[in-house]
Amino acid sequence: MATTTSRPSRVAKLPPRERILDAAEELFQSEGVRRVGVQAIAEKAETTKMAIYRHFETKDALVAEWMRIVAADYQAAFDQVRADHPDQPREQILGLARFIADGLPAVSHRGCPFINTIAELPDRSHPARQVIEEHKALQTRRLVALCTEADLPDPEHIAAEITFLLEGAQVSTQNGSIDRTGDRLMRLIAAIVDRPHHPRDASPTPGD
Repeated sequence: MATTTSRPSRVAKLPPRERILDAAEELFQSEGVRRVGVQAIAEKAETTKMAIYRHFETKDALVAEWMRIVAADYQAAFDQVRADHPDQPREQILGLARFIADGLPAVSHRGCPFINTIAELPDRSHPARQVIEEHKALQTRRLVALCTEADLPDPEHIAAEITFLLEGAQVSTQNGSIDRTGDRLMRLIAAIVDRPHHPRDASPTPGD
């Protein structure tokens, strides 16, 4: 969570539940959800394990709530680009790509929280994994809707292409295999949405 104040002074002002989530986010991002124990979160949050369990029944519930917060930030990006570019689905798609591109520097240091967390949770019944899968499904539906509004051919296929690029850019940034990933990502997404195509409802004329 970005802040302009030092962490100790900021944390001291947070309500207990938010203080726990703030500490959990920092530790989960830097060390992974499996390596971080409840005691470490309690110490970082300047509270007790008992206090954590008053707000979150289990550690798994805390991980799931953290994932809900991260997912909400991504879904808010859809809402923001729609507000910034009303009735301009092409610009909304590019705005989503810009949201991911602008976040790549953080990914290079800490990794994508979804990719990192799901890699640690092979059990698909884990509540945090379910949050991630539901978020990704919603993200795909919203992207397909944008591609449909933009009159792109085969919106589901185009949405899949864009998703592969968005997620691939994050992985490539995380492992350092590709340079200038943000610029490359934007150029590739623009090439997809501007690709020449015939309108979906166009009918071939005689002799075509």
